[in-house]
Amino acid sequence: MKIVRTDRELAPYAGGIFVPTMGALHEGHLALIRKAARLAGDELAVVVSVFVNPAQFNEPADFSSYRRDLDRDVDLAADAGATCVFAPDVREVYPDELDGSKRDPGPMPRVATEPGLEDQFRPGHFAGVVMVVRRLFDLVGPSAAVFGEKDWQQLQVVRALCTMDKRAIEIVAHETVRESDGLAMSSRNSRLNLEERKRAASLYRALCASQQESTPERAEKAMRQLLDREGVQTEYAVVRDAETLLPPERRDGPLRALIAGRFGEARLLDNIAWPG
Repeated sequence: MKIVRTDRELAPYAGGIFVPTMGALHEGHLALIRKAARLAGDELAVVVSVFVNPAQFNEPADFSSYRRDLDRDVDLAADAGATCVFAPDVREVYPDELDGSKRDPGPMPRVATEPGLEDQFRPGHFAGVVMVVRRLFDLVGPSAAVFGEKDWQQLQVVRALCTMDKRAIEIVAHETVRESDGLAMSSRNSRLNLEERKRAASLYRALCASQQESTPERAEKAMRQLLDREGVQTEYAVVRDAETLLPPERRDGPLRALIAGRFGEARLLDNIAWPG
């Protein structure tokens, strides 16, 4: 397994399949890498980036405490089918400054600023996402990139960004990988104590409950009631247009139930298709 640090070292892998990560790899990430390997076949490279992007953290302490273990990540990525791991220094990604915090992210897709979901509860987060995705796409030069559906708003932001920037990169989605009780796999799950871990499964139960309701309003009420009973500090539990993430004006397009809540020090989010 080759570890590359610069865009010059990446040149032989241009046009491959890209899986961007911040490390702390778990089964959810490995599913993305395996999907990328299937797409790549014997012809294309699979490039996995491991870069903890300081520009998308709202809280410095969250950035500082983010789990880092590159050797472990490299071994797991190799076993899942990666050709190389791109592990750049911050200066490689943001050559003009230390952490990207003063860099202009450029034009932002509307889905990054208007829905009142992650954009509201994590102000500045998507500016950091847009910034780093643009830089990584420039550095890696992939033909396709694989993203998980767990961060649904992020997925839509990346899709809209490629359209806005006229990038010929196929954005491939992979369904959320879950624990046996339905909890979406996340590096943040390791922050949960036993009681919080048990309650965290209520996010998925609430999403499933929403699917039994006949209107978005009833679905949102059902999610809130279940989460309230579980004592979850809910930030949002909504049904939205699956692409724009705005409140649905009609019922003739795909919809998505989205949810976010806090469990002690961990903030978790999840989503599921809403049948409508």
